[in-house]
Amino acid sequence: MEEANHSVVSEFIFQGLCNSKELQIFLLLPFSTLYLMTMVGNLFVVILIITDHHLHSPMYFLLANLSFTDFCLSSVTTPKLITDLTKENKTISFQGCMSQIFFVHFFVGGEMVLLVTMAYDRYVAICRPLHYTSIMDSQKCIWLFLISWIIGFVHGVSQLILILELPFCGPRVIDSFFCDIPLVMKLICVNTDTLDIVTNAESCVVATACFILLLISYTYLLLTVRLHSKDGSSKALSTCTSHIIVVVLFFGPVIFIYLWPVSITWLDKFLAVFYSVITPLLNPAIYTLRNRDIKNAIKKLISHM
Repeated sequence: MEEANHSVVSEFIFQGLCNSKELQIFLLLPFSTLYLMTMVGNLFVVILIITDHHLHSPMYFLLANLSFTDFCLSSVTTPKLITDLTKENKTISFQGCMSQIFFVHFFVGGEMVLLVTMAYDRYVAICRPLHYTSIMDSQKCIWLFLISWIIGFVHGVSQLILILELPFCGPRVIDSFFCDIPLVMKLICVNTDTLDIVTNAESCVVATACFILLLISYTYLLLTVRLHSKDGSSKALSTCTSHIIVVVLFFGPVIFIYLWPVSITWLDKFLAVFYSVITPLLNPAIYTLRNRDIKNAIKKLISHM
């Protein structure tokens, strides 16, 4: 009898960013422009690094992968957000919702590990420069890249498995613009207290562990750079600063959403927009504006046009 009361949910309804139809129409152009800039910016960085042989080094190989991951992460949620701004009924199929959950956690988890990998690359370059080419060879770069994607995949699957077979009934409304674990679990028919702890713990362990590793790594690197006034230290400082900015922009919203005990709807929406729309746009801009090699490659490309 209990199972009979559990209706089969075929779709969910998004409440979106806001209730005002006028504001939604107003936001259509800004979000469309931001997504276009995100696509162009990240794909431009990837193509630039592939085509310019001066950028064929481990650091830029990892940077190209970061740009590709940012492009994928933004593409999971932003196109749906943009199209829903023009709709009265913002629905998503059950399969589409589960796909969003998987791919968001897949790319977010992969990017966390990739940022740790980039910190390791900078550690080797700054603290063991004479051994850099032997330590960060092409085979190790590929393995580090694969490990980040494997961990992201495992993280995405683990989050999806926890809720995929659970019963949904009654309300189908998600007060957001995309499907995420904390919001979807509110619609589950059974008690989810234990599940809340498990899903949050899994996400928090991955995010917090990566963030602490990055804080320790970059603190050590900055101290090392400051103690050495040799040539190239300013370049190393600039590179590390760029990495730190990206880390703070990415991890800040993610950790706040999963660690903060009180859910504030408007703040959660803002932070979700920030890490899924704004951060993927800022990353290529930060590296482009602060990286001399990237700027030189762009100037060379423009001069050949």
